[in-house]
Formats: sequence, C-alpha cells, structure tokens
Amino acid sequence: MKPNKSSPRKAKPCIHAKDLVLGYALGKQINPIASGISFELFHGELTCLMGPNGVGKSTLLKAIMSQNLPINGEIWFGETSASQMSDLVRAQNIAVVLTEKIRSGLMTVRELVALGRSPHTGLWGHLSAADNAFVNQVLELTHLGDIAEKRLSQLSDGQRQTAMIARALAQDSNIMVLDEPTAHLDLTNRFDIMYLLKKLAKEAGKAILVVTHDLEVAMETADQLWIMATKEPLVAGSPEDLMLEGHLQKLLPGEKWEIDSGNGKIRLKTPSTLPEISGPEHLTYWVKNALRKNIEIPMPDKIVVSQNPFEIIIFSEQNYFTFSRISEMIRFLKN
Repeated sequence: MKPNKSSPRKAKPCIHAKDLVLGYALGKQINPIASGISFELFHGELTCLMGPNGVGKSTLLKAIMSQNLPINGEIWFGETSASQMSDLVRAQNIAVVLTEKIRSGLMTVRELVALGRSPHTGLWGHLSAADNAFVNQVLELTHLGDIAEKRLSQLSDGQRQTAMIARALAQDSNIMVLDEPTAHLDLTNRFDIMYLLKKLAKEAGKAILVVTHDLEVAMETADQLWIMATKEPLVAGSPEDLMLEGHLQKLLPGEKWEIDSGNGKIRLKTPSTLPEISGPEHLTYWVKNALRKNIEIPMPDKIVVSQNPFEIIIFSEQNYFTFSRISEMIRFLKN
C-alpha cells in the first residue's frame, strides 16, 4: 500500500516582514539602504545575520527594535505591528545585547543580571521574591552561579559577555537580539558564547538573532542564516542549504576570496597555476592550502603526498625532491 503524501506543519514565526525598504529620512530626502527585505524569525532557533559592511544590517536591527522604522513595509510581532507597540510592551517582547562596554565595573554579576527584570518591576524597581528566584534561575542556566557575587571588573571578557547575555535573558522576552556578541573574544570563548545562545534558544524557547562577521562560528552553531548583500534581497535558510545553493559567496564580494564548499572556510581563490597533486585527500588539502598562500613562488610540475610516514615528493625538470614537512617544501621552493 502506497503511503499518502502529507505536508509538514509550518511553524508560526514570532517576527516576520515582507519586502521592507530600509533607510533613513534626512529632512524631506529619503535615503534607502536596502530593499526586498523579507524574513521570519522562529522560537527555539539561533539565527545569524551576516553580510559585508554597509549593506544595512544595523539598519535592519534598528527597524526590528523600532528605533528606525522601515521606509516601506511593516514588521510584525505575531499579529501586532511593531509600529503600534508601546515601549513597555516592546521591552517585554525583545531584549537587546549591544557590544558597548559596561561602565560600572563595581557592579556584581547578580546586580547586572537583576537589571534585566526592569520591565517587570514597576515604577519603583523593587525586585519581588519571584524576580529574585528568576534571577537565580538565569544565573544557573548560564553557569554564572559560582561567580554571582564577583564584580564585573574581576571577570574575563568571556564571563562578562555571558553576564550581559544573562541580563537579557532575565528580561524574559520571547526574542533576544545581539549585536556582535563574540567581538574581541578568543576562539574558545567565541564558540562557548554561541553554543550558550544555541542552548538558550532550544531550552528556553527563545528566538535569538545574532549579528556576526564570524562565518566559522555561524556555520557551526546557527540554525538559520540571514544573508544581506549590496542591492540584493535578504536570503534566508540553514547554513547548509545556503552553502549548497551558493549564497554564502555573497559574503565575499570581489574576486580575491572564496568560501570552500567542503568546509565553509574562507580562503584565497584557488589559482589555475597549481601543479597536479596526488595522495590522500586530507593531506593534499593542506599542501594545496600552503601553495595557495604562496602562489608567487615557482611551482613544481607535480607533487605526490604519501602517509605513514608522511612524505611529500615534488617533481621538477626531471628531478625530484623529498620533504617530511610542508614548511620545508615551501622554503625550498622559495629559494
């Protein structure tokens, strides 16, 4: 018996927009920056917004936060237009983490996180027992419980950024927007922060939008990518889909750089002048990588790479030379 074909149930986005025109009004003159901007943001997903400088990423963030409304089109929070939301309702629906430095290093982690309860504490800002319990829950969820009484000036960059995320989480908004949260962090902390955000999206059911230039981390952690390119509509999809469809190359305008379709890393475009290289794929990849970075040096006619033991044999003008390290081969070719 042939099974019946059924359509999967489509989730409802918490934010959506169609064909926005973004820009600024200077007096009577309108300066559009980006158009054809359509998107959907979903609960439980980490979405990364990427694109070259100047394409309008910050303008899109300001539109979502109602700091600079679209020139044309409307952004919707469920069934509610963003332009119709009050500041209090907006604060209860969307939390923001910017890249600005924290000015008061004397504040403790707990005090910073507690500031996130401001939209819920009323006129006098007093924390109730329920508010304090929620702050404690956030501290545990972000693994900050052990350093809750430390002052911000005593924290590492990664801990301080995690505390900023915890403050946004304490706001208990459905949506979190973060502008370059991994800027100025080392490689390990960049991955730690993004995996924390992915965990929060899944476990706390948040819709999290992150602006980032870090393609490697985004490819590893994001559920969805939004790609903005100059004078082109926003393209959205999973990192894997956008890679297979060729959209990620829009992040690298010009002819110098390309994205390796095998691993998603940025590299110099492979020139046609590389020699024939044979051997195990994972070894020849790194030999090619070294040659690509040194394309100006004289190239041999052919290279053979072997494993166990690792050995590189280059053939040039009826001679051959053997090397046990790639750096030795490059140095020889340079000289």
